[in-house]
Parts: sequence; C-alpha cells; structure tokens
Amino acid sequence: MSHDQSAVQGGIPSDLPPELSVLMGVYLLYWKFEEVVERINITPALSQNEHKLLINLPEPRRMGEMAAEMQMLPSTLTAIADGLEGKGMITRERDPDDRRAWRLGLTEKGVQNRHALMSRAVEIFAEVSGLTRAETESISVLMQKVVRNIKAGGLPEGATSCR
Repeated sequence: MSHDQSAVQGGIPSDLPPELSVLMGVYLLYWKFEEVVERINITPALSQNEHKLLINLPEPRRMGEMAAEMQMLPSTLTAIADGLEGKGMITRERDPDDRRAWRLGLTEKGVQNRHALMSRAVEIFAEVSGLTRAETESISVLMQKVVRNIKAGGLPEGATSCR
C-alpha cells in the first residue's frame, strides 16, 4: 500500500480526529441527499422548500414559529405556503389563541403527500448513507442531543435573524 493510500481511508484523511470525521460525514451526507432528493416524485410537483414545509408540519402550527424553525423570513414562508395551499395540501386559518396570527395545517391530500415524501426520503437516506436501521437510530439519538445543545446555547448568527 502506498503512502497516499494509507493516508486517506474512505475519502477521509486517517489522521483526522473523530470530531472532524463526523463533520465531514455530515456535510457529505447532506450534500449528497440534497442532490438525490429530486428523485422524490409527488404529484403535483413540489419545490425543495415545499418538501421541507410539508415535512416540518406534522400538526397545525403558527406561521411565525414555522418561519423561525425553518430559518427563513416570514415572507418566504408565506410564498411557500401560498404554493402548497394552491396545490390543495395545506390550509391557513386564524390561530384561536391569537387572532392576529395564522396557523398552517395539512389537508388530507397534504397528510398523504407528507407520508409519501417521508417514506421516500427514508429510502433515499438508507441508499445514500449505507447505514443499517440500527445505525441510523443510534445516530438519530446523538443528533437530537446535538440539536438540543445547539438550541440551548443559541442558534448560529443569521439563523435567529429570521424570527
């Protein structure tokens, strides 16, 4: 084995600390997933942002909360919601706790498309990552801890400017 082959294993330099290997893996996984997510066919066709909104709407939620959670401007979320509403996948209603605010909810068609989208995304994740179900569940637990820790310490600059 040559020096060059032993220095890089699996596309990651072998001398990297585990923390940097994790970051490289997360980055490449995200990049590859974003590339192949276009294979998810929902009728009518949905944009990437419409996919993300459907995934992030398991129950009715306030639009302002959704914009902050998805790290986008409220006006951007409104445009995405307009598209999904026009496709019959979401409804928009006044929040009963604050009549000034609007809530988004899924229609039956939206629930069906959300389920189909998540099922296909799970399949694509397994294809792209090469992980077993047990490995994916282990990483999921760890990543939930990472998310909680980051949120407790404050989101990165720019992520909070959309609130």
